[in-house]
Amino acid sequence: MLKKSFLLYLFVLILSIGCNKHETLYKVVGVKDGDTMVLLSPDNQSITVRLAEIDAPEKSQAFGQAAKQFTSDLCFGKMVKLIGNQHDRYGRTVGQVELENGTSVNYEIVKQGYAWQYRAYSKNMALAVLEQHAREGRLGLWQDANPTPPWNFRKEAKTHKVEKKVKKIKKPYKKRKPRKKRDTVAF
Repeated sequence: MLKKSFLLYLFVLILSIGCNKHETLYKVVGVKDGDTMVLLSPDNQSITVRLAEIDAPEKSQAFGQAAKQFTSDLCFGKMVKLIGNQHDRYGRTVGQVELENGTSVNYEIVKQGYAWQYRAYSKNMALAVLEQHAREGRLGLWQDANPTPPWNFRKEAKTHKVEKKVKKIKKPYKKRKPRKKRDTVAF
């Protein structure tokens, strides 16, 4: 009986919290790339947000600028809800962003073909389906016959940077020219 009462109390408590939930709205004041934006909180605090579960092309990558422009057109200057409060190793908040009408920014970017589902961090079947439809419809980055996922692009760029450093360090030894003999008298 005590267990049932506790469960009922817990259920009512959770329900009441959900009903009285006041959702904070943030203004999108910057778009850094296709999956990163800057939000302004009601108390004028700037928050850099990395969109969860998706990975858009890097700015220097094919479709990187197009992905940034799409994200900007979708939400720049608009009021949004931020869902999630985890942080990545760069100190960015990682989360889902929704427009006031309930449209998921994360989903919309994948749906229109400007990002991949980030499978290393997402097992979301809805995102997988949206990506597949974008691929089949050749939307956004899927216009390219064989687009490079951003995680591979970053890995290749890092490898290239390391190889360049190693080449710089391992310059071949140049043999010096022999010195001229000075002050010698020939007989």
